[in-house]
Amino acid sequence: MSEERYEYAKRLYKRLGINTDEVLDKLGKVSISLHCWQGDDIAGFENGAVLSGGIAATGNYPGKARNPEELMADLDMALLQVPGRHKINLHAIYAIPDSPVERDKLLPEHFEKWVQFARDRGLGLDINPTLFSHQLAADGLTLSHPDENVRRFWIDHCKAMRHVGEYFGKELGRTCVNNVWIPDGYKDTPADRFGPRARLKASLDEIFSEQIDRKYLIDTVESKLFGIGVESYTVGSHEFYMNYAANNDVICLLDNGHFHPTEKVSDKIPSMLLFSEKVALHISRGVRWDSDHVVSFDDELKEIAKEIVCNNALNRVIIALDYFDASINRVAAWVIGMRNVQKALLYAMLTPHDKLKHAQDTGDFTRLLAMNEELKTYPFGDIWDYFCESRGVPVREDWYSQILDYEENVLSHR
Repeated sequence: MSEERYEYAKRLYKRLGINTDEVLDKLGKVSISLHCWQGDDIAGFENGAVLSGGIAATGNYPGKARNPEELMADLDMALLQVPGRHKINLHAIYAIPDSPVERDKLLPEHFEKWVQFARDRGLGLDINPTLFSHQLAADGLTLSHPDENVRRFWIDHCKAMRHVGEYFGKELGRTCVNNVWIPDGYKDTPADRFGPRARLKASLDEIFSEQIDRKYLIDTVESKLFGIGVESYTVGSHEFYMNYAANNDVICLLDNGHFHPTEKVSDKIPSMLLFSEKVALHISRGVRWDSDHVVSFDDELKEIAKEIVCNNALNRVIIALDYFDASINRVAAWVIGMRNVQKALLYAMLTPHDKLKHAQDTGDFTRLLAMNEELKTYPFGDIWDYFCESRGVPVREDWYSQILDYEENVLSHR
């Protein structure tokens, strides 16, 4: 039935000049980085460290992963519901050493099990140094800390993770993205805003001083508006990282939960693309603040996808997810977010952007509005159903029954 509906939808979109077969081929090649930390509330494998640094996972839904084996099994179940071949995004705290290793001493060998996991499934791996939930980040400062010894620990940790990322790229044949995010800031109005940022700049300069082939590793830096305990001042602001990236051959990463609620990441993407080779995204859903809700197929997600697609930037925008919701089934949260990002990209690919741009450039705003409104009722869902069916994953809500079976037979026994 979905093939019959697809053929009808295909004919309708052809009238708009869109070849849906080509669209689905293109969508099938888009790789999204799935964040491992949704599966265990970003606890990691470091002796159950308590979350700190503005990080908080709310809820206590049963069945969270407690060890590498459970986390990998949950990732397997999630990816069975998602079309395509993607990547897994790791934090440093997900290293799997034989005995405890401090973060500044982590080596590629401590991630060998993840490389084997990814290789067996045709996946890629990304990495993030973990600059939170540690005794040396207890006061909310890391790379900008006034104590040189504290800064040295975190600098060495970030250096170590770049080598881990290079190892991922070489072993898996897919470029690894290494993303630096820090929790640094102050709860109340600071006496000195310049000094901490000067220290952060110096720390980053040392971290990125070693040249690593971009075939294997791409470095990104991620800003934040504020965090719990650092409400008045964030060292790594958007302005800081945007300028740092522009001057230091690294990539600026935009998390759509890390801005004022009236700001839209979708509006920032085309501006960044004018001046940057690449732009990186952490797609989340902030509700009033950076609350990391599961990604929804909402207007902003569709606008983000539109800006990527209509600017021919699928090979220039690096897409990853970043949220952690412990109030619902964690595996389902992965599936919902991944499928929604793919839906948004498909929706954008099924839009006749050239026709809409022409209407705008010729001042035909009546036609522009009329076309945009009519497109909303085109049979996009039939194209999505066929994409899922043709890629061997469940159609529509059928995936949820598999997650419920997994919950009953696996998660409920943890």
